[in-house]
Amino acid sequence: MKLQTVEYYFREVLLSMIRNRWMTFASISTVAVSLFVLGVFLILVMNINKMASSLESQVQISVYINDNLPEQGRKEIERMTRDLKSVTAIEYVPREKALKTLQERLGENKKILDALGESNPLPNAFLVTVGNAQDVKKTAASIADLYGVDEVKYGQDVAANLFELTHLMRFFGVILMGLLLIATVFIISNTIRLTVFARRKEIAIMKYVGATDWFIRWPFILEGVGLGLIGGSLSALTLRSFYSAMVAKIYESLAFFPMVEQYPFMNYLMLTLITAGILIGIMGSTVSLKRFMEV
Repeated sequence: MKLQTVEYYFREVLLSMIRNRWMTFASISTVAVSLFVLGVFLILVMNINKMASSLESQVQISVYINDNLPEQGRKEIERMTRDLKSVTAIEYVPREKALKTLQERLGENKKILDALGESNPLPNAFLVTVGNAQDVKKTAASIADLYGVDEVKYGQDVAANLFELTHLMRFFGVILMGLLLIATVFIISNTIRLTVFARRKEIAIMKYVGATDWFIRWPFILEGVGLGLIGGSLSALTLRSFYSAMVAKIYESLAFFPMVEQYPFMNYLMLTLITAGILIGIMGSTVSLKRFMEV
């Protein structure tokens, strides 16, 4: 492709965007708003997934061991539990520490434990963390079969409901993202189609004077790239400021709330939105041109 031809294409794109400035403004605004809304939903889905993973990771298995079990037996339970592939961490909690923790949790009401006197009814235990939340039930069953283990608890009913809730959160989040993506592509493509429709006579004249299909297409495709690039960049920059403000606001009152870290997440999201804007601009121009090229 000759340099002179490339210069012509870019000059035509610039002139077209200036000449049809209202359609240009409408196209860029549609791309920016649509991708911004899409980005907000993507942030929502990613943070829902983060929250679901955080909730699942907090499910621990409490392993209560026999009071009369010798030290060697306790170490054997710890070794065999640690060797399980699904286990990521194990902590031994002696009965003295468990009682102290209970007193701290009771706060001012810890006096109710005075009735126990010097006795400590709490058993020695292990707190076991599992890497994959779905392996909790299977891991608990394996630990329960070990010699010297009296009881294994992990809040079976609560855990089952939690896993069902997080699964639904992820499922509906993905469905919403898919529907919104389809709607975004449809809206942007139709907006760009209006731009092409407004210039249908220009396309017809160029066809009649012998211009090749690609000679006609390139300025429109490049214009679609420009509209998508500008709209995607505007949505990406706005979304970065929006997410930064939202994170700061939430952390003011909920410092430990699980949220996706701004970086590198926002860098990837901005790149995704800009790329999506360009691709949608190209697709919208290409699809819209197909009809008017048949002269």
